[in-house]
Amino acid sequence: MSKKKVQTLNELLEELLVLEDQQPYDIPENWVYVRLGKVVEFQGGSQPPKSVFKDEQLDGYIRLIQIRDFKSDKFKTYIPKELAKRTFEENDVMIGRYGPPVFQILRGLSGAYNVALMKATPVKCLMDNDYLYYLLQVPFIQSPVIKESHRTAGQTGIRKELIEGFVIGLPPLNEQKRIAKKVERLLSKIEEAKQLIEEAKETFEVRRAAILDKAFRGELTKKWRQQNLSVDSAAQRLEMIKKERFQIAETKREVSEIIEMFDELNIVECINNNDWLYIKANMFCYNINCGGTPSKDISEEGEIPFLKVYNIVNNKVDFSYKPQYIPKEVHKSKLKKSMLRPNDVIMNIVGPPLKKIAIIPEEYSEMNMNQAIVRFRPIKYVLPKYLYYCLQYDETLRDVINKTRGVVGQSNISVSQSRNLVMPIPSIEEQAEIVSKLEEMIKREEIVLSLVSDEKNLDELKQSILSKAFRGELGTNDPSEESAIELLKEVLQEQVK
Repeated sequence: MSKKKVQTLNELLEELLVLEDQQPYDIPENWVYVRLGKVVEFQGGSQPPKSVFKDEQLDGYIRLIQIRDFKSDKFKTYIPKELAKRTFEENDVMIGRYGPPVFQILRGLSGAYNVALMKATPVKCLMDNDYLYYLLQVPFIQSPVIKESHRTAGQTGIRKELIEGFVIGLPPLNEQKRIAKKVERLLSKIEEAKQLIEEAKETFEVRRAAILDKAFRGELTKKWRQQNLSVDSAAQRLEMIKKERFQIAETKREVSEIIEMFDELNIVECINNNDWLYIKANMFCYNINCGGTPSKDISEEGEIPFLKVYNIVNNKVDFSYKPQYIPKEVHKSKLKKSMLRPNDVIMNIVGPPLKKIAIIPEEYSEMNMNQAIVRFRPIKYVLPKYLYYCLQYDETLRDVINKTRGVVGQSNISVSQSRNLVMPIPSIEEQAEIVSKLEEMIKREEIVLSLVSDEKNLDELKQSILSKAFRGELGTNDPSEESAIELLKEVLQEQVK
């Protein structure tokens, strides 16, 4: 039997190095190009049978880490140690092979791992473990892997061969350690900035809620009321609203419901110290209805824009996102009761989350909506923008939302509950003053919030730092250090002895 030929140092080095025409970007002179799989070993996990799983650690058992556990932050699966074919320690770098999101880079746990994870172990003396951890997060490695996962239908996992084939610049070992420390320091500052942004957002929401509270308790317009005593009284307002509401009723059933609502109203209890009325939404709106879903008639092109809950973004209509349409014939027949026009106020009644509220903008003369949305169209004595802000006020929906808590699955508000929402109705002049003050104060808060860098910019900065780091552009490289190619020679020399 012939002996296996022992390769020379130069032959091994030639196999390891990347040809010049395959080198993707410039690197410092003391770096060298290699393929990732030549300096890192990637090892997939194994899948023990679920029949051996335990939800508590027993003698002779080891924790099994599964990619799905990272979503819930619960790692409570244990298997017999003899079935733990693949294990890792806290500092080991792990790759999540499944998604979403795909290609998660993880570390900080120990135990066995299943087929959804892959362990990345750097070749000793060639690559630093911390350097590897950050290297796997760079855009020029992440993006192609994620792109392939989106393109490959029915894929069972990230291909190990793809990752092993990536061409990278390999610095000297000491430079790797300097890069890893600097990247860690810079990324920690980005995480701190993100935390500050989240705190700023939370503060903004608290301050916004406080502004709405002052508005709908009458505090913002207290001085205005003292200076405008000639506006209509609450009693006069009630009669005008009542008369108008009966005039717009469309069916006998609706008239009967209106009569019942006004008959049940206690005139003394429904007027507060500000001379505001407190009445149900269906008493000062056209009949409140939800939409429907004519699935056969919905298409990506058509005549009438058809709104879904995902089209309500930041309390505004965003029809540019996944737009759908219905024919005008359906709009005027099957979905006649849910026709929308400019200045109608809409609210989602299926969540979570609830309290997504918007005003139909002037640019759409006609729209319609599905069954997860209700329409509030106020009569002439209530301003649409006043109603829009009043629905955002915590107290308006507090009791209804509290009833949905603790219910498994979706949290829903019924059309009946929407009709029975009680809201304060001051004079239309005071409503206009409230809206004016609210918009001025909220705009001021939004300007302050906008001065804080958003998370998208920080994520872009993170990607920029990672890209620069692994191209040798962070200013940490020492040209006088021994070249990385000498490291390769030292390691390969052991193989030819």
